[in-house]
Amino acid sequence: MLYAAEGEDLNSSAMSCDCLAHRFGNAADQPGRAPAYSTDLTDIERREIRPPLPVPGWLEGRGGCPEGYCHRQMRDAVFYVLDNGIKWRAMTVDFPAWDRVHAFFRRWREGTPGP
Repeated sequence: MLYAAEGEDLNSSAMSCDCLAHRFGNAADQPGRAPAYSTDLTDIERREIRPPLPVPGWLEGRGGCPEGYCHRQMRDAVFYVLDNGIKWRAMTVDFPAWDRVHAFFRRWREGTPGP
């Protein structure tokens, strides 16, 4: 199954992203983050990275909750940590919480959907 969900039923009228968190989760309630770092991905890079991302369990009927954080912000945070060689806890405050970003990274690295 591809990562992208079908349909145009989006969760926000002023949406800047088409990730699953904005389509079905709670990310529409969170303010967007303006690209500020050299590690932030372009739209073309985001489209290339999207297919290998694991499909969340809730989307495949295995239970769990819809995503709560924008995947664009999560991927930008992962690349920020990896590029700068910092500890997860030292991530800047304009990204989601470090433990949520680390959990996203682990799911992506292991190729498993997670809880």
